[in-house]
Formats: sequence, structure tokens, C-alpha cells
Amino acid sequence: MAVPKRRTSRSNTRHRRSAWKAAPADLVPVVVNGEVHAVPRRLVAAVHHGLVDPVTGRVVKRGAR
Repeated sequence: MAVPKRRTSRSNTRHRRSAWKAAPADLVPVVVNGEVHAVPRRLVAAVHHGLVDPVTGRVVKRGAR
């Protein structure tokens, strides 16, 4: 990781932080029980396995082992 050679001013630090933008998650169409749901790409496998509810995005509770 790069290390700055000298201290950065408060103005420059805050300007750098404010310029950063987060990208929205890519939504992928997934068919579950004949219905199409838009799900983030990282959750597609979990939805196919039945671990995540595609409507709410919450983890599905399983019975006690």
C-alpha cells in the first residue's frame, strides 16, 4: 500500500473523501416458483438454493437440527 510522504491538508482529505461514489448493485432476473424477481448478483446462488427469500432479501429460517 502506498504511504504519503507528508501530511495532507484537511481540505484535500475531505475533498478526496467526498469525491468517492458507491455504485448500485447489479440486479439480475431470477425465476423462483414461476415468478421473476430482481436479485443482486451476489445472492443469485443463495436464492436458487432456497437460503434467501427473493422478495424480502432475508435469510430463510430452517428447522432446528
